[in-house]
Amino acid sequence: SHHGMVFVPLGYVDPKVMSNDEPHGASAYGCGTLAGADGSRQPSTLEKAVGESHGKHFATIAAKLAPLKIAIIVYTLYGHIGTLAESVKKGIESTGAQCTIFQVPETLTEDVLGKMHAPPKPDYPIMTAAKMEEFDGFLFGLSGRYGIMPAQTKSFMDSTGSLWMSGKLVGKAGGCFFSSGCQGGGQETMGIATVTFLSHHGMVFIPLGYVDPKVMSIDEVHGASAYGSGTIAGGDGSRQPSTLEKDVGESHGKHFATIAAKLASG
Repeated sequence: SHHGMVFVPLGYVDPKVMSNDEPHGASAYGCGTLAGADGSRQPSTLEKAVGESHGKHFATIAAKLAPLKIAIIVYTLYGHIGTLAESVKKGIESTGAQCTIFQVPETLTEDVLGKMHAPPKPDYPIMTAAKMEEFDGFLFGLSGRYGIMPAQTKSFMDSTGSLWMSGKLVGKAGGCFFSSGCQGGGQETMGIATVTFLSHHGMVFIPLGYVDPKVMSIDEVHGASAYGSGTIAGGDGSRQPSTLEKDVGESHGKHFATIAAKLASG
């Protein structure tokens, strides 16, 4: 209590705790055993069964108490997706969930990146397939390439075969947000393309829908669709995410985390 921790008692979830058929340990506070005055008595079958029930009950409650963990996985070449990811993260964390932004490995050489005038990469850790097991849900930040996700993200997704074989991602939440050069540059098709990856892993796709009315705004040029939040970079990449786009990104993160929490509590 002084540490602010939550005490999870055994209670009487296992009726054996109340048995009077034989001497045994255990109480409403937890499982137990009687060693005897000389220590010769070993835990009985009943006591071990109650211990197993205690462990199961404790883990079930602890899982509900554990904060939701969401990973945002991005590929950002000129910073647009990185900026939007920060807004999405803000929305996720507003629900009490934990969120970490990762980036996928770069496949282009430094020479090529230099010729493309790409700025230095953000200081986000690199995501690996194995690390995905630690999270309850994933939002992919996609820089559009001809209406679909970039090769760097596709390469990362292709590295998750071992997770697919073992079913490690089944039932976890998934979603996406995106950046494209213009309004018709993939704000919907990137979402559709992402659904195939999530489906093969048995993950649950959580779209943005129109939970934020700003998605339907025609007062200004902006990204976002029913599939997820988004931004328009402009043909030369000079346009940065607008206030509207960042607001929608925040709404997206909050909505995603709210639904993902329901899935995780299962």
